[in-house]
Amino acid sequence: MSTAARFDLKLDADDKDLLSRAASLMGTTMAGFVRSAAKEKAQILLEQESRVTLSKRDFLAFNAAISGAFAPNPVLQGAIKAASKVKRA
Repeated sequence: MSTAARFDLKLDADDKDLLSRAASLMGTTMAGFVRSAAKEKAQILLEQESRVTLSKRDFLAFNAAISGAFAPNPVLQGAIKAASKVKRA
């Protein structure tokens, strides 16, 4: 069970009227309308910010880099060699 947290918001009269009319059209309270709209906007923003968008040129360069033959550098080669000497149970 989650606890309810309070969030107060001061609006000018025109904004309150706008939100009130929109909430009425949706058949909900102003609080419900604002909660729903804010949550929807937050989800869209967070989804957009979690994506990386590349130009076609950058995508092709990235794709070529990850598709090429892999050759471990000297540090990784040393780590692989050291790991192979570890006795496992």
